[in-house]
Amino acid sequence: MKTDPDRFILENTSVLSPPHVPEIRLHLASEVHDLWMKTEEDLEAIGLPPPFWAFAWAGGQGLARYILDHPETVRGKRVLDFASGSGMVAIAAALSGAAAVVAADIDPWAKCAVRLNAALNGVSIDFTNDDLIGRSVDVDVILAGDVFYESDFAKALVAWFSAIAKDGCLVLVGDPGRSYRPIDNLEPLATYEVPVTRVLEDSEIKKTTVWKFL
Repeated sequence: MKTDPDRFILENTSVLSPPHVPEIRLHLASEVHDLWMKTEEDLEAIGLPPPFWAFAWAGGQGLARYILDHPETVRGKRVLDFASGSGMVAIAAALSGAAAVVAADIDPWAKCAVRLNAALNGVSIDFTNDDLIGRSVDVDVILAGDVFYESDFAKALVAWFSAIAKDGCLVLVGDPGRSYRPIDNLEPLATYEVPVTRVLEDSEIKKTTVWKFL
């Protein structure tokens, strides 16, 4: 890394509550920060991958809302928040009484973001940078928000999530209508109108559904 992640995150974000989950506080980019305006070249110059951890994406907000409203889904269970980003969904699980929560993200900057955000909310979350797709995981619940944004990645996830669900693990995904969400073997659990930022999305409200893999 060409810069210190903790310092960069603290200097380029504000402590905000996502509109759909006001119970949670996160270090997030806002319109007043230069992070919104940095180009791909700017990010490369400071050694920063695309900062997905700096934004509260619609699928994650919907999934976090569902967990907070239905804490029995994770209470006393071992939870994996896949492609965790900011750690918003992992924090929701921890606040809802999960026995243990692991946030997984291959972006090394996400590790710092999750740690800082967990501290903001007074919860303990473990972290892994491992690429878990296709691997066996020793958890009771897998949560994934906004993961069906790329074709090959989505295909790999569908195969993995389906296999894990067959083995008895509860797999829940939050999705605001991304192009590569599967259409088979999913049960809708809840649908929300999630406020988002037009800079990131094509609207100010994204209809977001929480799905269960069958």
